[in-house]
Order: sequence, then structure tokens, then C-alpha cells
Amino acid sequence: MSEFDTNLDAKTVSTMEETDKKCPSCFGVMDFDPETGGLSCPYCGHTEIIPASRQEAAAAAELPLEGADKLENFDWGMETKTVLCKACGAESMYDALEIAAVCPFCGSNQVMEASDQNTMAPGGIVPFLVTDEKASRLFKTWIKKKWFCPKLAKESAKAKHFKGIYLPYWTFDADTSSAYKGEFGRDKVRKGMNGQDNVNTTWYPVKGHYDEFFDDELICASANHNLYMLQRLEPFHTAENKIYKPEYLAGFAAERYSLGVENAWELTRDSIRFKIKNSIENEIRYKHRTDQVRNLEIDTVFCDMTYKYLLLPVWISSYKYKDRVYQFMVNGQTGKVAGRIPISKPKVIITITAVFIIMALILLIVRLL
Repeated sequence: MSEFDTNLDAKTVSTMEETDKKCPSCFGVMDFDPETGGLSCPYCGHTEIIPASRQEAAAAAELPLEGADKLENFDWGMETKTVLCKACGAESMYDALEIAAVCPFCGSNQVMEASDQNTMAPGGIVPFLVTDEKASRLFKTWIKKKWFCPKLAKESAKAKHFKGIYLPYWTFDADTSSAYKGEFGRDKVRKGMNGQDNVNTTWYPVKGHYDEFFDDELICASANHNLYMLQRLEPFHTAENKIYKPEYLAGFAAERYSLGVENAWELTRDSIRFKIKNSIENEIRYKHRTDQVRNLEIDTVFCDMTYKYLLLPVWISSYKYKDRVYQFMVNGQTGKVAGRIPISKPKVIITITAVFIIMALILLIVRLL
């Protein structure tokens, strides 16, 4: 067994014990409290801080991307697994990718040993800062601002019980150096015989060099949730992550990654290349005072690639309107809300009609002038 596997085994075992912290006053199971950043007993109100070792790093370390594929195994086995609660002896079924949950019988916090011992433990975690009560208030404010949402839906929308979950994310750092060549165009406008403008574009060759460092490029490592909705929750302030401690999971669910680091890097690399292309096009437009760029060829070299495996906080809930369920999420760090809403067709028709009327009036005024 490798040194990595040994460390993983130790962390997994200790996690199962440390997360189920008993209250010294009433012996109830304590949960992580987003308001205090410590542990709190939901029964008697006793609070405790989460101790930090002097030798402990403040945040997750950057790991070299080279060789990361040797730390993974993508055979997740069964889709569900049975977990025996050490507190009350009850057996519960959980999703195979879940690593933390709450026993539905006695309320004990369950941080489960991964079925695959090659599964990486998270390097860092961004703890919840937003409580479920605040998330509910933010949702109500958010839905009131949605113009196309029916008024009745806004008035009747009440979020179901919030589920706080830590979702798996990869972050990547990379230094990039790009050589490029292409063409930019300048237009010359001349009056034709018929009085209309004739536009002739002259194209000029252009080449250059572009450097950019990308820090904490984020990609969700879960396939169990609406990725478009999760992207609307961004940004997360990943620089504020803390070194992983099982106490932060107490009272919350947590999910293991289903997208491995190598596959995640391939997607991130494509995203970075797209951003580089846009940046180079903007640089050419600015330097040469043009709006036209074509035939752009870019050769990018990536250096010093590193990654982190983080758990990020998300509140998940839903509401019902006319027998349909609409899910929404709240960023557990920033409070940003994203979700689905019912659409009022009359409001859409009225808005489109109003836009057409305004455009027609503007054209009429222009012609009269």
C-alpha cells in the first residue's frame, strides 16, 4: 500500500469518529453552525470552537497535476450502499457518492468510509456562512424580483425544507504562454453611384504573444445536480477555503466526486483556451482600433499546473406551483440564488408587444426627422 493510501485510510477512519461530536452538557449530537463557524448543540444551545493546530496549514495546498491520475479509481461499484449507525445500530441506505449524511433514526452525523480506498479525501472546504433561515429570506427576495414569474407564484412560493450539502469541486491553476497569428480588418466606406454606402474591408496580418496566469479555475465534479444552476451560483470565494476538517461536515451532507481530476482538467483546459482566444481578440481590437479579427491561430503552452479538491457549500430546496415542483439553490457562502421559476405567458406577450410598439415609434420618429 502506498503512502497516499495509508494517509487516506487514516483520514477516513478518524473522520467517522470526529464528526459525531457529543455535547458535554446534554450529550446531544452537535452540528456545525454557519453563524459562529463552530459547533453548536441544537438541543441546549451549547457552542464550541473548532480547534486549529499551530502546525496546520490555513488552507488547502496546491497539488501538482502531473501524476494525479495515479491517485484515482473510477470504478464506483454499487449505486447505493448500506451504512450501519454506530450510535443506534440502525441501517440506512445512501447514494454511493455520498460521504456524509445524518442518521434519520437518531440524528447522529454519518461520515462514511469510501467504498474505494483510492478515492481522494478533500484537501479543503469552504464552510457554510449562510444559515437555512437566511437562505429562505434570500429566496423570497429573489423570486419577488422575477418579472415573468406569476404574481400568485410569488405570493404562494414557500421553500420546502432546505438541504445543506457540500458539493465536490476541482480548482486548477495554470501559467499559460500563447503565440498567435491572424488578421484584423479595417473598413473603408465609399458612396456608390446609387447613393448607397459601399464597404470595402482591407485585411492586415497580425501576430504576437500573450501570457496569462489562471488561478482557481473552478469545475464541479458532480453529475447529480443541475450544472447550469450551479454555474449561476458562482463565484465561490475559493481563496477563503480552510483545510479540511470533519467537524465542518457535522449536520450536513457531502458528496464525493464523480468527475476525476484528469477529465476535469481536460474540460478546464478547453475553457481556458476559449478565454485566451477572447482575450487575444480583445487585445487586437484595442491595439489596432478595429472590430474585425479573423483566421486567428493560437498555440498555447501550459506550465506549472496544480489542482485542489474542495468541498463547497450549497443549500438545495424547492417549491410547488400548480402541481409542478421548481428547484432552486442558494450559495452557502455568498447567498447568491439560482433556480427555476414558472413563466407567466400573458406577461411575456405584454412585454414583447410593448417592445415592438416602442421600436415602431422610434422608427417613425426617425423617419419624420
